[in-house]
Amino acid sequence: MRPEILNPLFAEVEVLKGVGPQLAKPLHRLGLDRVLDVLFHLPGGWIDRKRVDRLDPADVGRIVTVPLIAGAYRQSGARGPFRVQAVDIDGQPVSLIYFNNPAWARKLLPLGEPKIVSGKLDRYGQELQIVHPDHVVDPGEAAEIPEREAVYSLSEGLTARRLADFASQALARLPVLAEWIEPRLKASRGWPDWAEALATAHRDPAASKARERLAYDELFANQLALSLVRASSRRRRGLPLAGDGVLRDGLRLPYGPTGAQQRAIREIEGDLQQDQPMLRLLQGDVGSGKTLVALMAMLAAVEAGAQAALLAPTEILARQHFETLSRQLAGLPVNVAILTGREKGRVRESCLIGLADGSIHILVGTHAIFQQAVSYRRLGLAVVDEQHRFGVAQRMMLASKAELPPHLLVMTATPIPRTLTLTHYGEMDVSRLDEMPPGRQPIETRVISDERLGEVIDALGRHIEAGKQAYWVCPLVEESEKSDLAAAEDRAELLRARFGDRVGVVHGRMKGPEKDAVMAAFQRGDLAVLVATTVIEVGVDVSNASLMIVEHADRFGLAQLHQLRGRVGRGDQHSVCLLLRSGALSETARARLALMRDTNDGFRIAEEDLRLRGAGEILGTRQSGEAEFRLATPELITDLAQPAMDDARLLIDRDGGLDSERGQAARVLLYLMERDAAVGLLRGG
Repeated sequence: MRPEILNPLFAEVEVLKGVGPQLAKPLHRLGLDRVLDVLFHLPGGWIDRKRVDRLDPADVGRIVTVPLIAGAYRQSGARGPFRVQAVDIDGQPVSLIYFNNPAWARKLLPLGEPKIVSGKLDRYGQELQIVHPDHVVDPGEAAEIPEREAVYSLSEGLTARRLADFASQALARLPVLAEWIEPRLKASRGWPDWAEALATAHRDPAASKARERLAYDELFANQLALSLVRASSRRRRGLPLAGDGVLRDGLRLPYGPTGAQQRAIREIEGDLQQDQPMLRLLQGDVGSGKTLVALMAMLAAVEAGAQAALLAPTEILARQHFETLSRQLAGLPVNVAILTGREKGRVRESCLIGLADGSIHILVGTHAIFQQAVSYRRLGLAVVDEQHRFGVAQRMMLASKAELPPHLLVMTATPIPRTLTLTHYGEMDVSRLDEMPPGRQPIETRVISDERLGEVIDALGRHIEAGKQAYWVCPLVEESEKSDLAAAEDRAELLRARFGDRVGVVHGRMKGPEKDAVMAAFQRGDLAVLVATTVIEVGVDVSNASLMIVEHADRFGLAQLHQLRGRVGRGDQHSVCLLLRSGALSETARARLALMRDTNDGFRIAEEDLRLRGAGEILGTRQSGEAEFRLATPELITDLAQPAMDDARLLIDRDGGLDSERGQAARVLLYLMERDAAVGLLRGG
């Protein structure tokens, strides 16, 4: 149960004065559903207001706060802007411009009355102007205009002043909480108390110590939660699985495992033989052979008389895994089944019976494999592919499907920087595949202006005539008024006009069987070009596809571009990735594309992606179910992740854990940062 002292913070945002049905809508659009969300919605920057006694043309472009007196009103036509002609103490003229509501402007600025006006000073021709002043107050209220004003991200219908008021109300509800940070660490860093840090961060976004303190709190809670998961896992007794090698020896592989694969297999075999459940992350760049490592682990489990489950994030990937495993295991006494949301009726019923009686040895599927109706006879190993799509809570749901906790192997083809490995997978042992299987060639990457689209289509034609296949990736499914991005369906129509029915299209809005039919046609070679959205980002494997074209590549993140590029280069032929860019590039976009052109090293790309984009996005999506940091920026994560991990271990190993005085405070922090639900270890305590 959540401590009662936190209840005022978890109240719905409507408890704040002034939040009615109308204002609740923009707040909810920002994800500000509770008082706590408002507290953690920190300003992203600030406005410095320069206090001056008189106007100075040298201040054009700056935000100034200056005493003025309105002398005349003027309006240019019925729909023109309303001007308040004002002067400063020396008679220097300035126009205060309002584009609507003249009555309001007249009320704010009565003729002849001194006012304090704050806004951006601009010049139009020879005239000084302030367009829509931010503040207009009486001289006696000048102190109410802050010299530094927080800038919040907003939603339509919500002003910065309103949001700042709601933040002030939320701060007034802060309870007095005991300190959870180790005292010497707090003193050495010069951090304020928690409540003071929150108030300071809202009042002065440039206050670095306050922001550091809050980021550390979030990282510490995350590391403590991960440490508790790990400690709990080590305490529990699992099912030791020692296979005899019969099934693995029966595999007919086209080539031997790489040294990195052999090392990972040995590490996993060692874990499986323990009575403590394995909790291991398998990292491998695109095409490094993670699936073979997972297959060896699952066969070891089956040899030991247990069942294995392979969880994939999408139906396309689940079906591809099923087909690959079925092909590799042909001739071996291993029964593989698939279960996704599409399996219905007798097919689904037969699968559920086979799992319950143990006749199905390996199950492949989407999240459907850990739904309530699914039960296993003896689940010994769960493998989660593309780990960033599943959070800690989903991992635990899968683990609950066995009488004894199953061994857990999670895999990702998104290379993860060490910092993020700490913050997202700190409870896991890590294996890394840093070699490529034989025959994998580096992919040549070129960056091309989208003005050369015609040349690219001509090159695609030559590629097809040579009997090869290609992907063409577009960011959107269909054109919208708000975007000029090319749509997959429109691009497919354009290419069909040139190449006929050898062009297929697949995107996320298509029904499952429809997608499968197109993918199967591409894999058979019936289609020469597959136009797709990013649904092909993960796992699709067609060895004859050696050309990848990514349209509007400057709008993608590095990790996503690297995943897309990894769809080619899977055979023995030279592969090329063409990144089409728009004309006007930001410096960040230019740097991303240059790095993609210069390297195929996914781990180097991941480190750079963290620096350029941030921790939430590098893992593929901010709606991933994985811990998203609201207070910790990428820079602060890099600086504070290791100290947070060390402090969490110190609390558990030296300072008495959650039962000590500091541990009780840390327990409150876990609830405050909502890490209690993720670990599921604090219920009842």
